[in-house]
Amino acid sequence: MAANGEALTPQGYIQHHLTNLTAGEGFWSWHIDSLFFSVALGVLFLGLFRSVAKKATTGVPGKLQCFVEMIVEFVDQSVKESFHGKNKVIAPLALTIFVWVFLMNLMDLVPVDWLPELALAAGVPYLKVVPSTDLNITLSLALGVFALIIYYSIKVKGIGGFTKELTLNPFNHWAMIPVNFILESVTLIAKPISLALRLFGNMYAGELIFILIALMYSANWMIASLGVTLHLGWAIFHILVVTLQAFIFMMLTIVYLSMAHEDH
Repeated sequence: MAANGEALTPQGYIQHHLTNLTAGEGFWSWHIDSLFFSVALGVLFLGLFRSVAKKATTGVPGKLQCFVEMIVEFVDQSVKESFHGKNKVIAPLALTIFVWVFLMNLMDLVPVDWLPELALAAGVPYLKVVPSTDLNITLSLALGVFALIIYYSIKVKGIGGFTKELTLNPFNHWAMIPVNFILESVTLIAKPISLALRLFGNMYAGELIFILIALMYSANWMIASLGVTLHLGWAIFHILVVTLQAFIFMMLTIVYLSMAHEDH
C-alpha cells in the first residue's frame, strides 16, 4: 500500500493499518470507520433475520432458514442452561450479541489490503474494517451490558437489596461495610472491563498477525509463498477464534444478567 503516492515502510504499513479514520480531537473524537461498519453489520443482521422470519415455512426449509434456526436454537439452549431467572429480553439480547459480535469479528477474514486500498483510491486515507479491534466499540458493548446488570439488579432486588449486596457481602457485619463495598465494587466494575478487553485483545492480536503476514508478500518469492501458506493456516484457525470470542461475550452476558436476577 502507498500513502500520498509514496511506498510505506514496514513500520508505516503496520501503523497505517492500525489507524482509524477519525473525526474530531481528543476525548470527543469519533472513529468513523468503526461506527460505519458496526452499524452496517447490525443492519445486515437485522435485515437478514427479518427476511428469513417473514419467509419461514413449516414445510421443508431452505438452507438459509435452517442455518438461522440452528443459531436461534443454539442461543436459546445456552440461555436455558445458564440463565435461571424469568426474563423474555435475555434470549433476544443474547442472539443479538452473538450474531452482531460474530459479524464484526468476521471482518477480520477480509484480506487486510482490499478495503483500505479501495478507500485510499476514493480519497479516504485510513480505514479499519474490524470494529471489534477498536476498544471504543468493545467498551461500548460492555457498558451496555453493564447498564442492564445495574438495572435488573435494582429491579429484582430493590435499591435496598442492591445496596446490601454491595455492603454486607461477603462479610455480614456492619463493621466490615467499607471493606465489603470496596471488594464488591471492584468485582462489579471488573465485569464490563473484562468483557471489553477480552474481545478487543484477542481480535486486535489476530488482526496484527494478518498484517504481519501481509508484509511477507512484498519480499522475495520464497517468503511470499510462505506468507500465502501462513495466511491460509491462520485464517482457518481464526474462524474458531472469531466464533469463540462471540460465544464467550454472549455467555458472560447471560451469566452476569443471571447473577443480577438472583435475589438472596
